[in-house]
Amino acid sequence: MVCRRLRFALVAALVVVVIAVPNGVLAQHPAPHIEEQTVYEIASQLRCVVCQNLSVADSPSEMALQMRSVIKERLAAGERPDQVMRYFVDKYGDWILLSPPRRGFSLLVWIFPFVAVAVGLGIVALVLRRWTRRRRPLPATPIDPDMSERIRREIDA
Repeated sequence: MVCRRLRFALVAALVVVVIAVPNGVLAQHPAPHIEEQTVYEIASQLRCVVCQNLSVADSPSEMALQMRSVIKERLAAGERPDQVMRYFVDKYGDWILLSPPRRGFSLLVWIFPFVAVAVGLGIVALVLRRWTRRRRPLPATPIDPDMSERIRREIDA
């Protein structure tokens, strides 16, 4: 009987430890995966100042590593993602954003491709129309009878 109670107590303690320990660990570090995901999302919107054609999330440069740590520090300090982005825009200008804002002069970056495609399609349509249009034959000009006689003599000779 004592053995049974001891086994039951050990199993109950083991269940409590298995349930409580991971919850305690998670309580100490609230959602570390979400923070890393947030860091990645912010870093993927910023241009690496060294590579310039890669995002901070994808760049292997030392500067990108430092920028990711700044993002992490600012998020840990309680800033929202938009505030972190604003920090980098204030420091480097709109150039730092991989996707330029849809306002002001940058609006041309968003509009120009559509305008260029429309103009290109218009040019193609115009060229195709000219190529496929039937050419009207030139009106026959009357030949002078003396010239006609001369041509006939030269062919016969």
